[in-house]
Formats: sequence, structure tokens, C-alpha cells
Amino acid sequence: MTEEIIIAGFGGQGVLSMGKILAYSGIMQDQEVSWMPSYGPEMRGGTANVTVILSDERISSPYLQIFDTAIILNQQSMDKFEESVKPGGVLLYDPNGISHHPTRTDIKIFQIEGTKLASEMGNKKIFNMVVLGAFLKVKPIVQLENVISGLKKSLSERYHHLIPLNEEAITMGMNNVNPLKITESIS
Repeated sequence: MTEEIIIAGFGGQGVLSMGKILAYSGIMQDQEVSWMPSYGPEMRGGTANVTVILSDERISSPYLQIFDTAIILNQQSMDKFEESVKPGGVLLYDPNGISHHPTRTDIKIFQIEGTKLASEMGNKKIFNMVVLGAFLKVKPIVQLENVISGLKKSLSERYHHLIPLNEEAITMGMNNVNPLKITESIS
């Protein structure tokens, strides 16, 4: 099994953290892992993406042009990465701020209202965990216990009291992801 993932959005949305948690989770499952972040010089509001590869075999290169899964969190990323999903692959996105929704008919498309759900839970910072939960529902490539261990590894100890809230957010995402059916490609 090899899963090649791009997670893309604005800086401050937890894009890199989500990728790091996935990478740690893969390590906990004795998988080969690659985590390659890419971001602009801005701390918040600039573009950010991370490529994560989880595999049972050795990873030959972290540089990818096409992906099994794209997790998209803003319009710029949708414009850039929708076409980079392999036919038969998965595109998961939060519709908040998306004006041009995906139109491909050769991939599986899922939507998660991560922004709305995190807000309803009272903490917008758990947005990325809601989205991660949605991804894990669609593609359960890492076990939840390893995700929690990955959270412990990636969060500094002073934030460990937030792990139960993050776990709740993951569950919220798992329970609220919706498949979309695109019937015809819109040009």
C-alpha cells in the first residue's frame, strides 16, 4: 500500500500540522514516510501545502506531480491541485471560501464543512482535525490510536490538555463527511 497525499490551503489553517500528524501516524504503524512542506514567507494567509507519502515499501522520491488524494482548503489550492488527482483518486475539500467547486467525474469527491463544525465546537483551531477525521473516514490508512499518538508527538506538552478536544474534532469529521456526485463535467 502506498498513499500519496497533497494537503493545501492558507497558512494558519493547520495544513503542515495535519501532514505532520499523518506522517507520525504512519511511523507508528511501521510505514515508510515522507513529509515535504512548501509554504510562502508569510506566517498566516500565505499559501501552504504539504506532500505526505505513506507506504509499506521504500519511497523512491518525495517529489510528486500527481496524487492519490488531495485535501483542499481554499480556492487557490483547488485551482492548482484539482487536476493533480489521479483518475480514481480522492479529492476532499471544505467548501468555505470555495467559489469554483470541483467538476471532475473521474475521481471521488468528498466535502467536509470543517470551518463550520470547528466553529460550532467552539474552537476554530481544531478545523484541521475535523478535516483529518473526514479524510480518515474516507481513507482509513492509519489507525486512530496512532493519530492520537501522532498528536502527542507533534503538540508541545503544554497543549496536551487539548488532545481530547482534538480527538472529538476527528470524530466530528468522521461523522460529517459527505460524498458528492458530479454528473457531468462543467466547462
